[in-house]
Amino acid sequence: MTDLTNFQKSYKSIDKAFATLILIFVFLSIWDLDVFTDTLSFMLKALLGTAPFILFAVLAVAYLKATGAENLLSNAFSGPQFRMIIFAAFLGGLSPFCSCEVIPFIAALLAIGAPLSAVMAFWLSSPLMDPAMFLITSGTLGWDFAIGKTIFAVGIGILGGGLTMLFYKTPVFTDPLKEKPQIGGCCGIKEPFQGEPVWYFWQKADRVEIFKLTGYENAIFLLKWLALAYTIEALVIKYLPADLIVTLVGGQSFFTIFSAAIFGAPAYLNGYAAVPLVDALLNQGMSKGASMSFMIAGGISSIPAAIAVWALVKSKVFAAYILLGIFGATLSGVIWQFVA
Repeated sequence: MTDLTNFQKSYKSIDKAFATLILIFVFLSIWDLDVFTDTLSFMLKALLGTAPFILFAVLAVAYLKATGAENLLSNAFSGPQFRMIIFAAFLGGLSPFCSCEVIPFIAALLAIGAPLSAVMAFWLSSPLMDPAMFLITSGTLGWDFAIGKTIFAVGIGILGGGLTMLFYKTPVFTDPLKEKPQIGGCCGIKEPFQGEPVWYFWQKADRVEIFKLTGYENAIFLLKWLALAYTIEALVIKYLPADLIVTLVGGQSFFTIFSAAIFGAPAYLNGYAAVPLVDALLNQGMSKGASMSFMIAGGISSIPAAIAVWALVKSKVFAAYILLGIFGATLSGVIWQFVA
């Protein structure tokens, strides 16, 4: 009995993300050394591209914790909840972050206790459009498509945030976050600093310790999950034929709008790479509604974003996030089919 208990404790202490990552690369080194090299290179390049956003988020959260200013930031997401949802949806729809880059900022918002409804609104709308993507989309697919996608981005954020607010007392949205170790436990500080913020925190030893601990924990958390996400993305690119996507989402039937949302959600393409593919699909007979549905679903929940979301929240909230994304993408596609 004691051996079983010790085994269970040892198993629970294993970091699942790091363990999975190691197992994948051990298998690839045996299976195909070229794939191992290509996958590792893809993962490292993707992490390097996301590094500025990770670094900013890690330092920002650590600074907020150490100064005690997190209470001030949380006030920005206070007041009437629906007003916060609208603000977050517009902020997300105009922010220059893709579905991968937004994850560190979502983690920061959840860490300071922002309402899940407002976070969901920002979460859904943010990866769909940014200034650069707007210009690329308009140049290839037309100004009407780019403007329509921007409107849908904000609308899906408001819709998702509103539904989350409406059902926040249900079992789906209660206690949404996965358990994480308390920051600062080793120095005896578990609660946020009270009172006025101390902006020059480096003058106090306890606050410096909080800065170090918070930064380290969040850096490790984000790096391990994004590394796993990018690794799986590389394998999907390698083994999922592009012509299979054409077969699944092409055509003019209403069903293709829904199938485009289903298969767009786990698509390996980012928002920029999806533009020329959608242009090619349209030339091959894909409906306008399906093209919009595919673009939105893929932006909301690409593989890196989905895995990172899974790392932050419990499975029931993750499922709600995916379903909201698919529903919003399908609804957007249906509307676009009739108005375009």
